[in-house]
Amino acid sequence: MARKPGTRAEFVLFDVFYEDGSQRSNRRVPSSVLGGLDGDEPARAVVEAQDQDIAEKSGMPAIPIKSLRRATK
Repeated sequence: MARKPGTRAEFVLFDVFYEDGSQRSNRRVPSSVLGGLDGDEPARAVVEAQDQDIAEKSGMPAIPIKSLRRATK
């Protein structure tokens, strides 16, 4: 039996470039926080919060973000 389509959160994927030269691809940011006058700038706060959670769990310090770019498919 086929599943009923549920409400699905829409995400935008970003490539994140860090100050140490490393890169992480396809970081998910909810599309609800993007747009408006700020454009993609709110994505930085979301990714920084994700990085902070990862840093706390791993015991390693978070690396500062140099830039963000929407991922291309």
